Amino acid sequence: MAKDPKTTGEHIIALYGYITGLKREVSSIKNNHLKHMHQDIDKIHGKVDRLLYWLLGGLGMLLLSLFTIFYK
Repeated sequence: MAKDPKTTGEHIIALYGYITGLKREVSSIKNNHLKHMHQDIDKIHGKVDRLLYWLLGGLGMLLLSLFTIFYK
């Protein structure tokens, strides 16, 4: 465990170190986790688009089939 700062100067140095550590962690989250999350969302977006196109195509074929059956 870290030693408790006794003087004001030691408190300021400890705070600067803490802030630097937080900046490093935020940078790590921005650069790594958000980039991977963006890539995963893009993959899911492609799969949802493909599913939507299949559903729309199936619906179109169903409507075309019903149209040809009832209006022969």
